[in-house]
Amino acid sequence: MDEIAKRKKDHIDITAAGDAGYTKTTGFERYDFIHDALPEVNYDDITCETRFLNRWFSFPLFISSMTGGHHEATPVNAVIAAFCEKYNLPFGVGSQRIMLENPSTRNSFSIVREEAPSAFIAANIGGAQLAGGMAKEQIEHLIDAIRADAIIVHLNPLQELRQKHGDRRFSGIREGIRSLVNDVQVPVIVKETGAGLSESVISQLLDCGVSAFDVAGAGGTSWGRVENIRNGQLDPHFTDDWGIPTVDCLLAAREPLKDKCELISSGGIRSSADIAKSLCLGAVMAAVAQPVIRAIRDGGYDGLETMFRQWEDDFRMILCLLGCERPTDLDMIHLRRVQGR
Repeated sequence: MDEIAKRKKDHIDITAAGDAGYTKTTGFERYDFIHDALPEVNYDDITCETRFLNRWFSFPLFISSMTGGHHEATPVNAVIAAFCEKYNLPFGVGSQRIMLENPSTRNSFSIVREEAPSAFIAANIGGAQLAGGMAKEQIEHLIDAIRADAIIVHLNPLQELRQKHGDRRFSGIREGIRSLVNDVQVPVIVKETGAGLSESVISQLLDCGVSAFDVAGAGGTSWGRVENIRNGQLDPHFTDDWGIPTVDCLLAAREPLKDKCELISSGGIRSSADIAKSLCLGAVMAAVAQPVIRAIRDGGYDGLETMFRQWEDDFRMILCLLGCERPTDLDMIHLRRVQGR
């Protein structure tokens, strides 16, 4: 197994074990729902359908970028893809950089389109790989391999700095993203990998024509901690807890993105309540990775399906208790700040 494939496998093993969480929280605990004792909605009329990037989905959940590039990823990606095909959910593959360096890994990514011929699937490349430009033919290769409906650019300077042999050149990423938007025919989504997007970063990239942002805030998996574990550094390090909490990212992005660009909430999403609060705070979708991997590790496809159905039931009940018939009805008016938090 080459170095990149081994790194990808380590990432899945460490995150699935739950040993790399932030000490700081997402911030969702700062808010509580305002109960509506007179909801004036019928439970059976409630829908969880939502619209994202001009396409309708059954539920406001994006299965976030996580895996691909090693042999153990192929069956995991196959399960996720089949699940997303059945339930009409969007899915983003992990970084496809390895495909450019090791073509034999292509099947660990292309399997998703085989299992999900009509699902919304996003390709993925790191921002650091765009610095200085990437050949248009290479980008097209990544998109064509999975017939992608969008491409995600992940920003991960913290992870790269803590990673052995990680990228250290970050100058030129913004212009690389601008060029990518101009070169491809699919929407471009920009996401962090868990340390959060600030208002300043979002404002800088809005001008580049990005279609959606995934804030990927702090409070879930700490990729600084993941790399520290991989490096054998088990004692606390300041990078273990570096990042902007998810809620703070959502609040900062709410106004700049209003009526301009769509927002995805991720980073420590662990329940339907987190999804509903994310939508109240301005997101259109919420994205998860770690809970999906753990569900598959523990119970395969059935485990993932059981988790999703519980989340779906809980989300519908939350909508009813807030007097909402659909996800787009959720807004800040349904939240109150918890005193002392």
